[in-house]
Amino acid sequence: MSRRKLVTGDLFEAPARAARRLAGIDEAGRGPLAGPVVAAAVILDPRKGIDGLRDSKQMSARQRDEVAGAIRACAIAWAIGEASVEEIDRLNILQATFLAMQRALAGLQPAADYALVDGNLVPPLPVPARAIIGGDASERAISAASILAKTHRDALMIALDAQHPGYGFAEHVGYGTPQHLDRLRTLGPCVLHRRSFAPVRALLCAPASPAEPAGGASA
Repeated sequence: MSRRKLVTGDLFEAPARAARRLAGIDEAGRGPLAGPVVAAAVILDPRKGIDGLRDSKQMSARQRDEVAGAIRACAIAWAIGEASVEEIDRLNILQATFLAMQRALAGLQPAADYALVDGNLVPPLPVPARAIIGGDASERAISAASILAKTHRDALMIALDAQHPGYGFAEHVGYGTPQHLDRLRTLGPCVLHRRSFAPVRALLCAPASPAEPAGGASA
């Protein structure tokens, strides 16, 4: 899959201003050792203000949940896209992130005619698009997408914690915290773990400990 680099300047400014339905796109979950990567696409309604829009990483979980409800209620359109653990391991995390973004954009009704994407690369999209480094803090539509992506993924990982107990997914939502790494070493990987990520791959490739002889040492 080809990559489109960050482009700035007047080339993109005029189409963005002329867009009737501008979508912000952002992702959550590129870094974790477990779970899908999630993207959101949001077309905000310029007639409806939403208080509290900013980078989701600068908000508490409660603040994100409150603002996410306002986004879903006030936006012209919003959609979520996911790429599974299997797709992450098969494609790599960058291409899986692009796939989730494509799915999110495709889910918008009505469709967008321009997209702003957080980061420095734009996935192949069916509409003109611009990448903005730090866009989740500077562009309201991207901020909204970052909040929806983060709240959706966190809720998903909390729900999956009940299906895969012992790893603490409800606390760390798949990130490589000391608690998660300790549980991973103790329990081994489950189906939610990304085999292509180094800490998980290292455990899978580690030699097995020699088994104790049955019945203990011989006399």
